[in-house]
Amino acid sequence: MSKLKQTIKQQLTDKIYLHFGRRLEEATKGQIWQACALVIRDEMSAKKVKAKRTGGREVHYLSMEFLLGRSMTKNAYNLGLLDDLTATLKDLGYDAADIFEVEPDAALGNGGLGRLAACYLDSMTTTGLNATGYSLCYEYGVFAQKIVNGEQVETPDVWLDKGEMWLLSPADEVQEVQFGGHVVETRLNGRTKFTVEGATTVLAVPRDMLIGGYKTDNVNTLRLWAAKSPVSIDMPRFFGGEYVKSQEQEAAAAAITKLLYPEDNHFEGKSLRLRQQYFFVSATMQSICKRHKAKHGTLENLHKMHVFHINDTHPALAIPELLRILIDGEGMCWDDAWEITSQCFAYTNHTILSEALECWPQSLIEHVMPRIWQILREINKRYLHQIGGKVDENDRRDMAIVWDGVVRMANLCVFAAYSVNGVSALHSDILKEDIFRREYAMTPKKFTNVTNGVDHRRWLAQVNPKLDGFIQKHLHSDDYLLKCNDLEKLVKLPNSVLQELADIKREDKIALANHLNRTQGALIDENMLFDVQVKRLHEYKRQLLNVLHILTLYQSLRDNSEQDFVPRAFFFGAKAASGYYAAKRIIALINSVAKLIDNDPVVRGRLKVVFVENYRVSLAELIMPATELSEQISLAGKEASGTGNMKFMFNGALTIGTMDGANVEMCEAAGEENMFIFGLREHEVEAIWREGRHDPGAIYRENKRLASVMDMIATGLDVPYEDIAGGLIHNDPYMLLTDYDSYVAEQAKVSETYCDAAKWNAMSLANIAAAGRFASDRSIKEYAKGIWRV
Repeated sequence: MSKLKQTIKQQLTDKIYLHFGRRLEEATKGQIWQACALVIRDEMSAKKVKAKRTGGREVHYLSMEFLLGRSMTKNAYNLGLLDDLTATLKDLGYDAADIFEVEPDAALGNGGLGRLAACYLDSMTTTGLNATGYSLCYEYGVFAQKIVNGEQVETPDVWLDKGEMWLLSPADEVQEVQFGGHVVETRLNGRTKFTVEGATTVLAVPRDMLIGGYKTDNVNTLRLWAAKSPVSIDMPRFFGGEYVKSQEQEAAAAAITKLLYPEDNHFEGKSLRLRQQYFFVSATMQSICKRHKAKHGTLENLHKMHVFHINDTHPALAIPELLRILIDGEGMCWDDAWEITSQCFAYTNHTILSEALECWPQSLIEHVMPRIWQILREINKRYLHQIGGKVDENDRRDMAIVWDGVVRMANLCVFAAYSVNGVSALHSDILKEDIFRREYAMTPKKFTNVTNGVDHRRWLAQVNPKLDGFIQKHLHSDDYLLKCNDLEKLVKLPNSVLQELADIKREDKIALANHLNRTQGALIDENMLFDVQVKRLHEYKRQLLNVLHILTLYQSLRDNSEQDFVPRAFFFGAKAASGYYAAKRIIALINSVAKLIDNDPVVRGRLKVVFVENYRVSLAELIMPATELSEQISLAGKEASGTGNMKFMFNGALTIGTMDGANVEMCEAAGEENMFIFGLREHEVEAIWREGRHDPGAIYRENKRLASVMDMIATGLDVPYEDIAGGLIHNDPYMLLTDYDSYVAEQAKVSETYCDAAKWNAMSLANIAAAGRFASDRSIKEYAKGIWRV
């Protein structure tokens, strides 16, 4: 046994003895996993203590989501301990995979926004930045998804019982956040002093998760705030027999960090969401300011040493909160406070969807945060004065931060931040030419682009070790793990390596098929083409267009069962927001189609549809390597970037997609000949709407093949879906019917290409070789140099 393995074994022995009072051989799998987590956590803690910061600007990345997945293998991999830890567990008689499987995914996110934040935090650490992530310590995350009778059922996502092992609690950094009350103004030495009286205080308790970088001693922190009442129990009420009411204050505080994105289609939900966001940013800004002042004695130089990055609009209240701290806490005048604040914040817009450009009722902000409301009102007044006669009344209305009783968080971010960026070239152009065109015209230097990226060490090397081995073997080094552009050298490999690549893909397909058979009872033939669409369920992502194509294939096989046909397995994985009725109906439809196909002997073995239950990071780690065709089919102009498309590309999947988001740049990198592109371009979509030419009903009436599929959806399945079919015929806001023929034709090209194995595998290798541009290390270097100035 090597010296490192002996050290790990001794550390595990000590942890089991000290924490569980057992000998190593008596420990359960769960206790072994916890001991491994403690060993790794201790290693990162030691590195963090030893690290010597050389000064410079510190990056604070504020995001409502950090979708980390499991931390055990990632941390061990980055620390260079994974192989020795795996070998040590084997020597002890354990299957390392079984031990690692004990860990639940950390329920701290929902989709691409959170996964991107996790990738960025890893790259910030690996590239040596002094950075901290901030979010909330959600007890249950969004939810765990169950499929019952084909429909989504939400259940609690219990993760903290084991996830606690990664969390540290610096008790001396608890912050107080105040809600409600009323503002009292007093004059002192010729200046107005603002205080809030009658407010309710909630404690923000820090739960710190350490993030280790790859091949570096740099360790950063993800700070998660948990909400707690300063009074855990009302003793007089308890002794008076009011046992439930005696704990109401604690329950009300704890609700703030129970769930990610509580439903906001009612007042209570809106209020809770707003409280979440203010709790998050108030605790964060207070913590940073207190630490800075303790070190430097003043906040006047705050902007020189810190940059606060607002990840979408959710953390936008950090802007007025910093002003509150500087004005009310430090006694600064407005102009000085604004000068500091306006040099501190950078803002990334992640979507152009109207529901994501958050707006809040003025009355709600007044009630929940009366002092913050005053500051927002003052920001708005000064902003409108600044733009003055430069714009007409319509532009003034659209640019306002507060207008007609509504507070617009995106407008606040664009005005207050010194930098605003989109997340793909196309998306950034849309921001400049459409969404924020007026603001861009006035301050063009503020706007820039940083295309998203993913952590290729995790999403290639770690999740696909066979492909990693292939790359290292043929590049004769592992340099690509830190120099992602080295992947470009793969294009020089001879065709003789293509079968090796195909064998790796086949093994990954078998692994996924076995997992889904074991966990869901799904019988999947690995010889089928694996066609995958896994992402958040939203109508703009057009899972429904995929279903239209599947039913087109189904009807074609029913009409002519003797035709040449490339067998396909279609995989869907997605959660629908609990209150999103249309999205939940699409999940039910997918499962109805799966049932139809499974029960029809004519198509059985040639078509398969699998809805992967409770899609999450740990499942994505199995799905991405096994995927042959990646569905990135949103309506052009709607997907800001995407990151799943990049993960599939790193793993050699070919993309069928529209020219939307980062698909455009992926196409430029790999060449259009190595992708399957279909559908309207963004300018064509815009022209159809502008000219009033959108008529889905006419398309339905004129396209017999499409009409037959639509009629089947309406009345031809085990459950009628007339609402879905009718919605497309009469409305179809995401133009599924318009793009249908183009999509079906391109899918036929996919099947034709798949029959030529050498061509398919050459295209796969070309995609891997071009994927280096989409590594998060590249993105973070662009942020560091061009935006954060670190």
